[in-house]
Amino acid sequence: MDKSLLKKAYSPEDFRARGHRLIDQLADHLADNTSGKSEKTIAWNLPENEREYWADFLANGDQNTFFQKVVARTTHVHNPKYMGHQVAPTAPIAALSGLVGSLLNNGMAVYEMGMSSSAIERIVIDLLCKKIGFDTSSRGFLTSGGTLANLTALLSARKAQVGHDVWINGHREQLGVMVSEEAHYCIDRAARIMGLGEQGIIEVPVRTNYSMDTSKLDEYYQKALEDGIQVFAIVGSAPSTATGIYDDLDEISNFAQKYDLWFHVDGAHGGAAIFSKKYGHTVKGIELADSVVIDGHKMMMMPIITTALLFKNGNHSHATFSQKADYLLERSEGEDWYNLAKRTFECTKTMMSLYWFVLFKMYGNDIFDEYVTHQYDLGQRFGEIIQENLNFELAVTPASNIVCFRYTVDSLSNDELNILNKTIRKELLEDGEFYIVQTTLKGVHYLRCTIMNPFTTEEHLVQLLQKIKKTAKEIGLSSV
Repeated sequence: MDKSLLKKAYSPEDFRARGHRLIDQLADHLADNTSGKSEKTIAWNLPENEREYWADFLANGDQNTFFQKVVARTTHVHNPKYMGHQVAPTAPIAALSGLVGSLLNNGMAVYEMGMSSSAIERIVIDLLCKKIGFDTSSRGFLTSGGTLANLTALLSARKAQVGHDVWINGHREQLGVMVSEEAHYCIDRAARIMGLGEQGIIEVPVRTNYSMDTSKLDEYYQKALEDGIQVFAIVGSAPSTATGIYDDLDEISNFAQKYDLWFHVDGAHGGAAIFSKKYGHTVKGIELADSVVIDGHKMMMMPIITTALLFKNGNHSHATFSQKADYLLERSEGEDWYNLAKRTFECTKTMMSLYWFVLFKMYGNDIFDEYVTHQYDLGQRFGEIIQENLNFELAVTPASNIVCFRYTVDSLSNDELNILNKTIRKELLEDGEFYIVQTTLKGVHYLRCTIMNPFTTEEHLVQLLQKIKKTAKEIGLSSV
């Protein structure tokens, strides 16, 4: 059998040559974007047109330009005018660790397929648990994203709190989870995947600042009981991804203790505030949680996709997918923390622990303090700039690096303003200089910025508002 293609595909020298060229290209991309030299954050294209482009490239494109074309036709998160989704501009050293993990390709289902990365993961988890305020009995693991981590946490909560073994025997009663109406949609999705149905998602109203109204917890809990729903968990948002507003974790913890509920904190976006000396107060009470989720690829500068799921009681990190409901660490011959397929939803996962470890090793905790504090400071300042400008209004005073606001015209109705702001956002997307997103809160359409880039400055934020004003005038009120 001819193996010439296989030899070519695995050629060390070809890898060396292509790798050097690619690193040079990516370094240039990084320099152009972090300096603001790159004029566009996104080169917007319609989905069908983009599909046609790549179909043609597969048939006719120059294979040596593939990576160059991918870079050119993606959203540039390292550009300081990127203020869109909650995706971090990856720290270059973390990207290099991703390259190492991809080439070595140790799947980490069992220890011998991921010796170093499994040991490294345990060290990272212990460090995070200690930073939260958990004791040495805490445990956890890394998994593929906040959605999967939140689902796993709720599965753990169900196993710990429900009297019979749902894993073996299925549901015998209607179960429910309490959550803010502004919580991330993945909580709703997780509850439905678990078979709780719509009635099992008990949405608690929010205050005017969009944090969970904890004064209504007893009311909604008692109503659930009257409806025959056994509530087993409550979720606090740290923060809500739509608004960037944190729930009062202390108050939620008090409520959870009162009724013996599992207390879970979805800190996918803002759990990293545990590292900030200035903003650590936003997660006050997180140390009281039974489980916590923190994304590395949001506020910790790591590549997509890696999330830490942390348990105050380490037994729960082992019991979720075990076949015996009464499994306890102290009853086993050993903890077996290193065989991760027993503990995670994934049977195989990437060597994602390298992302975390390399940043801790190279820069220590201080880099996360600097990053979170800088981004949150800029979010506060952006809120002040908006309030100083008569053409704009805030949805809520920012508590993090997420800022929701809209362009206003006194003579327009709310419906007309909604259309105007949707149109402004569409025009900004097609223009490509800035990248921001949008959200709807209580029927009002807002422009939404998440200030993720450490190279974004106050000047960039002022430029964005100027661009929005100019765009609004170009649209003209007649088109609203």
